[in-house]
Amino acid sequence: MIAAAGIDLGGTKSEVQLFDADWRLLDKRRDATPDTYDALVAMLADQVRWVVDRAGGSIPVGVGAAGLVDPDGNAFTANLPAKGRPLPADIAAAADHPITYVNDCRALALSEAAFGAGRGHSTVMSLILGTGVGGGIAFDGQLRPGPVGTGGEFGHTPASAAVVSAHALPIHTCGCGRMGCVETYIAGPGLTRMARDLTGRDWTPETLAAARASDAGAARVWDVWLAMTGDLLLSLVQTVDPDVIVLGGGLSRVPNVTDDLDRALRQSQIAGFGAPPIVLAEGGDASGARGAALAAMNASREGPRDD
Repeated sequence: MIAAAGIDLGGTKSEVQLFDADWRLLDKRRDATPDTYDALVAMLADQVRWVVDRAGGSIPVGVGAAGLVDPDGNAFTANLPAKGRPLPADIAAAADHPITYVNDCRALALSEAAFGAGRGHSTVMSLILGTGVGGGIAFDGQLRPGPVGTGGEFGHTPASAAVVSAHALPIHTCGCGRMGCVETYIAGPGLTRMARDLTGRDWTPETLAAARASDAGAARVWDVWLAMTGDLLLSLVQTVDPDVIVLGGGLSRVPNVTDDLDRALRQSQIAGFGAPPIVLAEGGDASGARGAALAAMNASREGPRDD
């Protein structure tokens, strides 16, 4: 029996996955992400029609993508050619099939809470450290969107003033339009820029991580990154107090990063208090699509909203 389908939409690829009632992967298809809006809508609509055809009829279909949707239904995203356009509505109209649109970081939190590293926990927080920084919170296996819709945009909280001051870091303009967002320091591009600001050297996150055990400059940059990220984690823990923090994104693949971040969080924490475990996402590339599919399944069970 077919359960649902999910689309993991990224800046370079879009993958649609079809799941059965036991959430086993039945089929999948991957396409390159187009660089124009009309082509993007056409490709996504084709993926929706493809998976509905594979299912043999209408099913819940979720789309997980980076960025936000504003109160008017328009996309706010940096890595897709859709900013200011009604992407969710246009996909549904072009496919002639309803969809559930969800932020990809929230989709990962939902997937990991139900099927991955957050199984058995009541409050599961995801933190994605990649090209950007974001996250989500699943409570008892459910996302609970608020009225504003920006919950989970952890990367756009202010960077730690103590860390910025201690290391004389410059303040940069973020892609969201604000100054000094923590994403501008701890996302992948932010880490590269911070390495240049601190040492004058050009490191990618991968080369810096590899050099941090043998190069004093790389070690210093990594320590500052840990202090900044540890302060972000402390803010999240003090606000939400999650049972577990599930780490995803490209920087989650740095060797021993969970151990390093656990120490950084504990060093930031109020003396005498503990910290939740920081673990790696188990779902890998499947988590985003599976979380979007689960969000669509949950939405179909809830039915249409009156507001």
